[in-house]
Amino acid sequence: MTTNSLAPTGCVLLIGNEILSGKTQDVNLQYLGSQLASLGIRLLEARVLPDDKDIIVMTVNQCRSDFDYVFTTGGIGPTHDDITAQCIATAFGRELILNEDAVACLRRGSFELNEARLKMAYVPEGSTLIENSLSNAPGFRVENVFVLAGVPSIARAMFETLAADIAVGEPIRSKNIDIHLPEGDIAAPLEQIASKYEDVEIGSYPFKRDGQFGANLVIRGTDEQQLQKVLAEIVETMAELGDEATAGL
Repeated sequence: MTTNSLAPTGCVLLIGNEILSGKTQDVNLQYLGSQLASLGIRLLEARVLPDDKDIIVMTVNQCRSDFDYVFTTGGIGPTHDDITAQCIATAFGRELILNEDAVACLRRGSFELNEARLKMAYVPEGSTLIENSLSNAPGFRVENVFVLAGVPSIARAMFETLAADIAVGEPIRSKNIDIHLPEGDIAAPLEQIASKYEDVEIGSYPFKRDGQFGANLVIRGTDEQQLQKVLAEIVETMAELGDEATAGL
């Protein structure tokens, strides 16, 4: 699989022991992946991290160097295990300070602003707040790292407020087609097609339906005409290999 090196790159860090334990099923990655693609940002990596300061700091520093954008979800609530803000501050070598604008956001909420909730107003010095229209507790941005809530609806609300501020490339488009042949039969010709188009990703995802093996091919890139050309070549090739379904396209 090849990638367009000119497209901005992204990484998502999903933070929380509850994800690793299987207690919580993450849905933020699916949302962020699709949204980033629409903005022309190529999501190249995602990691699930425990609530461990050393691991979070190390990973954030590595990823903010390796990728144009880093998005974290989780760990910015009021409880003792919400340590993301402190970890981001440490990663950037900044103080964790009480942000008065964040305090004002929290005061707009319907809950009493007690000591625990006030914890959500502490952000690394120099951060830019990310508005949260659902619960008023903001996320924040430090350079190329965007820190979002773990609750999916809140993470989405935060992302919607920052999307316009992200430098975007051409939207990454995709097409897909079901091939009713085993992957072993299509691997070699598919590799030949992929090698001809360096700016297009071709992914193969096997399935078994009604006792028949096949693969869903997903073609991704920024050039619509090129995607159509690649799709047409795949259809023609698979028809020649005996896929009756593609032969009728």
